[in-house]
Amino acid sequence: MEVLKIATAGSVDDGKSTLIGRLLYDTKSLTDDKLEAIERSSRQRGYDYLDFSLATDGLVAEREQGITIDVAHIYFSTPTKSYIIADTPGHVEYTRNMVTGASTSQVAIILIDARKGVIEQTYRHFFINNLLKVKDVIVAVNKMDLVDYSEAVFNDIKRDFEALNAKSTYQEQQVSYIPVSALKGDNIVKRTEAMSWYTGDTILGHLENLEVADVHEKGQVRFPVQTVIRPKMDEYHDFRGYAGKIYGGSLKVGDNVTVLPSLTQSRVKEIYFFDKNYDEAVAGSSVNITLEDDINITRGDMLVKSNELPKIEKQITATVCWMDGKQLLPGTKYLVQHNTNKVLSKIDAIKNVVSTDYTGVADANNKLALNEIGEVSIKLSRPIYFDAYKDNKSNGSFILIDTQSNTTAGVGFIN
Repeated sequence: MEVLKIATAGSVDDGKSTLIGRLLYDTKSLTDDKLEAIERSSRQRGYDYLDFSLATDGLVAEREQGITIDVAHIYFSTPTKSYIIADTPGHVEYTRNMVTGASTSQVAIILIDARKGVIEQTYRHFFINNLLKVKDVIVAVNKMDLVDYSEAVFNDIKRDFEALNAKSTYQEQQVSYIPVSALKGDNIVKRTEAMSWYTGDTILGHLENLEVADVHEKGQVRFPVQTVIRPKMDEYHDFRGYAGKIYGGSLKVGDNVTVLPSLTQSRVKEIYFFDKNYDEAVAGSSVNITLEDDINITRGDMLVKSNELPKIEKQITATVCWMDGKQLLPGTKYLVQHNTNKVLSKIDAIKNVVSTDYTGVADANNKLALNEIGEVSIKLSRPIYFDAYKDNKSNGSFILIDTQSNTTAGVGFIN
């Protein structure tokens, strides 16, 4: 079954958690005990409706404050697809959490309160989805019941958002607009007669109609080696396979490949998925590959098609989202985790801070603080083999790891 990964974004009280809860409820994805807990809590609070936000706000602080703080992953399925929703915070204090949730998503749902329209936080939510190259964006104009389901209000918000969309440099992005009421269930799973003027898909209908292949990144094939398979059994005495996940394109039996960083060349001999052989493996496939030649390959190496070599350099410039309370400063050392490759690095320069409201860049004063996004130059102790993030998301991204605490301090997108 196809799996679609979705990130949500919305300002406080826009109804994001309610929308997700309604989606789970209307698709009958809530367990009986969870539904009973929602009904009981709603009664205790004196609500005359079911508070679906309780289905997603898992932290005590979230339930008490009515806000989303950490990223929660919610799973549900329909007969045709499986879905993973990353419920991310919308507040500026939790920008790092939003980047984390959106980094692996193929679709984003940006909520806008129909009473407030496009606000400053909407700019940031859209900017991050542009930065992360999320291909399909649903703008859900929520709480339409509080503006009498007005078509004029919806059209005004759509016009304002299209003006924002015009600032985007990611031309492949598809933006759709859906008027909804998460509380009432209008246009979430079922169509509503309250907005007969709207003839497009519901939220679920749009997701169901998306072809997963269309929202996957397309580019040159990259195969980072995760581990070398050596069974050491009599039946497979000389077997040597390389396990990993394919990104960007596809590999076929007979393809000429180059091993990085050694630049040794060979040809794909076999492709295995468990105990079955295949002639081709497409992007997103986790497979085991054998080569015609016995080559010294280890974890951290990469297989690419011989006519599709990436850049191989010891210096990179990247857009970095800083996630650590300790400021990022020039001269500090971090481990760069790039795919399965880990390299010691030193921060060369912090060029600027990027404004998430599309107003441009500002002087960084040679530092990045928590939740700031900036342009950073990094020197590496040895070359890595990379693409620009716009060309290959998986091979153009990395994380910075603090060498002392071993925490993930930042995430980078190579320019």
